[in-house]
Amino acid sequence: MDFNDFNENDYDMPCEKAWCPGCGHFTAQKILRQALAELKIPNEKLVFVSGIGQAAKLPQYTKGHMFNGLHGRSLPAAMAIKACNPELTVIVNSGDGCSYGEGGNHFLAQIARNADITQIVHNNMIYGLTKGQASPTSLKGMKTPVQVSGVTNEPFNPLAVAIAMGATFVARIFAGNMAQAKEVIKQAIQHKGYALVDTLVQCVSMNKLNTFKWYKENTYELDDSHDVHDKKAAFAKSLETGKYPTGIFYKVEGNPTFSESSVAYKNDKSPLYSRNLDMNKLEKLIISKRKR
Repeated sequence: MDFNDFNENDYDMPCEKAWCPGCGHFTAQKILRQALAELKIPNEKLVFVSGIGQAAKLPQYTKGHMFNGLHGRSLPAAMAIKACNPELTVIVNSGDGCSYGEGGNHFLAQIARNADITQIVHNNMIYGLTKGQASPTSLKGMKTPVQVSGVTNEPFNPLAVAIAMGATFVARIFAGNMAQAKEVIKQAIQHKGYALVDTLVQCVSMNKLNTFKWYKENTYELDDSHDVHDKKAAFAKSLETGKYPTGIFYKVEGNPTFSESSVAYKNDKSPLYSRNLDMNKLEKLIISKRKR
């Protein structure tokens, strides 16, 4: 088949999806498939990486290579995959708990390293897989089966943290606004460097507060007056909570990526890093090094 004829369905695995009817992950996956089809990225050039959770199942339902790791540990694997084969498009898909809770330290490290990967965080403000306890982004006062008197922590603000840490692409989308979300994801994938796309999705089973209707009523699109290159303006927008802005908050081009900054990947001329090395020669090379 001519890849120019591909559409979103060519990225979908024909299998049963273990998400609840009405779950926002269905829409988020559809938006991602549409973006990939419009960018004409071949399935064999795609690698989806995830941790643990409902959102982390997305790579299993999307055609491409897949690496499913430990809870919160998707980013180091994604960075290594991209460093070893820069020709791949590497996309991380996991939830707010996996990305900002268990994976919080890796989140900070990834921003600093600026690997050329895209991280799409399905943010439903709850731990959906493990029966509805508060996640890092749950709103203060929200009652859950664990936080029976209400959440006491201030919610984690991933956009403010990412902008303050110097992330080169920071965005938020709402899965219910499919047109805007698709265009943002396309730009994130095309961006050279680390791109964060915080994706607001509803959890119909475990989060009865932040419903689809709630997100629709409590979000608004950033317009053309917002300068995506103005870091202070982006940070100010990231702090808004009366209504949550959606769109690209901050973007900077030209910063060196992890692979470009690392001497090991930039200058190493060892035959072990040659992609054209014959596998028999590689085996002999490894054996000869072990004998030394």
